Amino acid sequence: MLTIALPKGRIAEETLEIFEKIFGESFVFDDRKLILEVGEFRFLLVRNQDVPAYVLHQSADIGVVGLDVLEEKDEDLVRLLDLGIGKCRVCVGMRDGQEINYDRPEIKIATKMTNITQKYFSKKAMAVDIIKLYGSIELAPLVGLSDAIVDIVETGTTMEQNGLKVVETIMESSAHLIANKNSFIQKKKEIISLYRKIYEAIN
Repeated sequence: MLTIALPKGRIAEETLEIFEKIFGESFVFDDRKLILEVGEFRFLLVRNQDVPAYVLHQSADIGVVGLDVLEEKDEDLVRLLDLGIGKCRVCVGMRDGQEINYDRPEIKIATKMTNITQKYFSKKAMAVDIIKLYGSIELAPLVGLSDAIVDIVETGTTMEQNGLKVVETIMESSAHLIANKNSFIQKKKEIISLYRKIYEAIN
């Protein structure tokens, strides 16, 4: 049996639709249940940020997770396939009318993506004071907590509604199929077979 960690929400739904298309069966979680077993598959419904941990510690053989989370967590996992779903961008946002001034000695950034932020501004040779927040990140520049934010942007509407705008795009992200390294060796046949079927279904 292959255990697959899925992030709650739209990505899980779209991934299960791919499975329905491939196997011609219904893949639907019962209300409030976090485990779904169909045929030789067991699906786990977890928080987006936790998918890499489940796969890394082999509680799941494979998983589906956004590239932004993979880059932020930077765990030793096998990246199999870009599923092309759950598309978004990781962007720097500032108050409307402002730009990043790279001549300044330091910039204050509020974000939940501390590693991505650190790497990006290191490449630009700019010191950043990172303030880690877990939500309502758009508020930070409005109340003077930070100069800018780094956050996920799908349409940009949330930023606009809060008087912010995207000033730079750090990376494009979409959901990727990943595998645990040991599982990939132990269950190579099953994983490669599934990989091929998914690849055909999405292309």
